[in-house]
Amino acid sequence: MTEKLLGPLSKRPWTERWPTRLLGAALSSAAYLLCLPRDLRDHPASPGSPTEATPVTVVGVTALAVLLLLLAVYFGHRDALAWPLLLVAVPPAALMYLSFHTHPETPGTPGTPEPAEVPGWPWQLIWASSTLVIAAGVLVATSVGRRLRADAEESLDGLVFARQRV
Repeated sequence: MTEKLLGPLSKRPWTERWPTRLLGAALSSAAYLLCLPRDLRDHPASPGSPTEATPVTVVGVTALAVLLLLLAVYFGHRDALAWPLLLVAVPPAALMYLSFHTHPETPGTPGTPEPAEVPGWPWQLIWASSTLVIAAGVLVATSVGRRLRADAEESLDGLVFARQRV
């Protein structure tokens, strides 16, 4: 059973390989949807208030990062180097793009400055930098997972050679 859950996907039949990959993409999408709100734009702190509050919480971002890193380590341990990037990083990036794209900036409420007058970060820049951070974290976690796989195989070889020398 351990070989089936932790063994390389390249050695498994395609009927196990592809559903596992699809499950990984679904889990990364579900993690994003559970940890972050659908509308990522800043909202007025209270009706008529000129100050804005973000709907994103530190707990949500931390939970998303931990879940995505765990998925990346798992798929890095089991699959080729590019697959965890496609399975773990792309679904949250696509969902974030959809969230930003489907909720365009709204004009300011009466008594507040228009968004064009207020300097801020455009959503495209926020999306691109977030995608870059997610992808870099996934690649680092994937390399850690691959290192764990390589160490498990090499440590057994070292024990066999040590026994032969004595």
